[in-house]
Amino acid sequence: MARFGHGKISKSRNKLIRDKKKEGITKYLKKFEVGEKVVIKIDSSSQNYPHPRYHGLIGEVSSTRGKAYVVDIVVGQKQNK
Repeated sequence: MARFGHGKISKSRNKLIRDKKKEGITKYLKKFEVGEKVVIKIDSSSQNYPHPRYHGLIGEVSSTRGKAYVVDIVVGQKQNK
């Protein structure tokens, strides 16, 4: 009997399904200011995305690192960056 893997995307088929409509590139060109609220939404066409447990959570932009944003999220009673 084969054993299933326990990787980053195991058991997350429903979270990583994308809509049928095409989305443009404008969602990647948005600029955020420090202190703004953002929603983490995974685009499964890319291989560079956060863990699926963070999909759909709302966080606050705390700083930038190059072109990337550091987002503070509260998961349970613990604050993650």
